[in-house]
Amino acid sequence: MDYSFLQHYWCFLVSLLGALLVFLLFVQGANSMVRSLGYNEEGRRLIINSTGRKWEFTFTTLVTFGGAFFASFPLFYSTSFGGAYWLWMIILFTFVVQAVSYEFQNKLGNFLGAKTFQMCLVVNGLLGPLLLGGAVATFFEGSNFIVMKDNLVNSQFPILNSQLEITPVISQWANASHGLDALLNPWVLIFGLAVMFLARVLGILYIINNVNDDDIRARASKRLLGAAVPFVVLFVTYLVHLLLKDGYAYDDAGVIFMEPYKYLHNFIDMWYLTVILLIGVVLVLWGIAIEVLRGKLSNGKYSGIWPAGIGVVLVVLPLLLMSAWNHTAYYPSTADLQSSLTIVNSCSSEFTLRTMFYVSLIIPFVLAYIVYAWRAIDKKKLDKDEILNDHAY
Repeated sequence: MDYSFLQHYWCFLVSLLGALLVFLLFVQGANSMVRSLGYNEEGRRLIINSTGRKWEFTFTTLVTFGGAFFASFPLFYSTSFGGAYWLWMIILFTFVVQAVSYEFQNKLGNFLGAKTFQMCLVVNGLLGPLLLGGAVATFFEGSNFIVMKDNLVNSQFPILNSQLEITPVISQWANASHGLDALLNPWVLIFGLAVMFLARVLGILYIINNVNDDDIRARASKRLLGAAVPFVVLFVTYLVHLLLKDGYAYDDAGVIFMEPYKYLHNFIDMWYLTVILLIGVVLVLWGIAIEVLRGKLSNGKYSGIWPAGIGVVLVVLPLLLMSAWNHTAYYPSTADLQSSLTIVNSCSSEFTLRTMFYVSLIIPFVLAYIVYAWRAIDKKKLDKDEILNDHAY
């Protein structure tokens, strides 16, 4: 268990959290369609109470993903979250608004009205997946930042108000947009839109599985292809672009250079990840087909969310690992090539990674509890009696 193993191990765990987060975006996907799936106010409350059972899983996974990234690769955290803070602040703001909307939309004294908070859920359902997908796309497309590690040693010591203050700036954004410039890249938008439509597909499949209402299920089934087709087209378009583009590689000395067809080489060299990705693609398409052809294939059982959900994890996990393993810079800099971040030059110390490795051994027990809690929550399908409950959203 050497330093290189620990770097790859923590890259795997962070990527796994990212993959689980993309699956859990079904909450945002369903919320983005709440007004079209809900036939009246009662129907909309059914959908909101269905996603309301799970929104904490998504939010907690997002926070855990950020925390794991900070602990294992602190230079990425300080560069991305510190430099591209407008992008991340918008993402976090939409998730905070989501939490507030769930809790207050039907509370006494809500002078804004339930529809206002429902629209906030729709905004979070659209912007959350779009911007998160765009942030992930920068792992392949690059971001506009500069890293100055010498500032850790050569710090300035300005005297302000007779007090000694140390202000080393390790990294900074190369323009004033602080991350929003990524959205000007059409490939970033294509990937972000693919994630947004994927969230809508998962949201539809989840609602069909979780809500015991024939009208809502019928409406959801009609809208499934309208979300699935754009997702497939956008995802395949970006995947082809990824296989053909030049990538950011580094040699044993840590020097970053552009390698033609780098990600295609990664797909070939790490064939085992490619196999996992292809299995995931088949499962996602199978989960969609189960619902589209529900009467013939699933015998009336609404189970498309599970093969599709597992498939999403199996697609996103190897895709994220392709951006970092095999001597690949996972956070490329378009402003200064040598500022690009790799799992070698941006990770924590060996002692920190080793200590966290032993702590991570409790993860299977945490996952077991999540599975138990999920099954307990979903023991009974959601119906109209749910919104009469005192604890209903």
